[in-house]
Amino acid sequence: MTSPPYRTALIVGAGSGLSASLARLFAREGFRVGLAARDGGKLGALAAEIGGEAFACDATSPEQVSRLFEAAAARGLDPDVVVYNASGRQRGKFVDLDAAELAGSLAVTAFGGFLVAQQAARRMLPRGFGAILFTGASASVKGYAQSAPFAMGKFALRGLAQSMARELAPQGVHVAHVVIDGAIRNPGRTEPPDAPDSMLDPDAIASAYWTLITQHRSAWSWEIEVRPWVERF
Repeated sequence: MTSPPYRTALIVGAGSGLSASLARLFAREGFRVGLAARDGGKLGALAAEIGGEAFACDATSPEQVSRLFEAAAARGLDPDVVVYNASGRQRGKFVDLDAAELAGSLAVTAFGGFLVAQQAARRMLPRGFGAILFTGASASVKGYAQSAPFAMGKFALRGLAQSMARELAPQGVHVAHVVIDGAIRNPGRTEPPDAPDSMLDPDAIASAYWTLITQHRSAWSWEIEVRPWVERF
């Protein structure tokens, strides 16, 4: 089977965790990689490590997202693959939630995903190929107590992904949503010695994303779930 002709990737909401693992994997596979975050300065070391490009972008701003794609294209990074990895979190008792903070969380988690995906799709559809991946969470499918804003945003992002997949897949653009059901290991948070692999390894999650974007179009997935082997369903 022929692999998709993807050679460039843009990761929005990049940082030192899962997105860094994705960036390194894409670079090893020969991709040119762009990294975007509100604070673009924090991405310099990772961009230098992978030979990529770093951009500053507030994903909740239509103007900044449009400029991000224009700037990426100007540097030869009109992306074949786009990953939306940004999210906003706000915890607290429902009756005490601040409405303005909640609106901000929704803007980062869901509205930003829409803005980034729309700019990506506008560029991919004329080419007839591309992949847009969204990072979801347990909260995409089940709401938790004192976490209404996160659940609202992630449910919305999942609905966006499903609607896009139904519309864009027949036009050659693969849209997929990844439900990450569990805590992700990072340098500041690891599982105890007596519970090996009880947290998700970010490199292993990145491999799951890679499996998605290399799927043959006759058997595309619009959603997958990843969880540690000890996680309760």
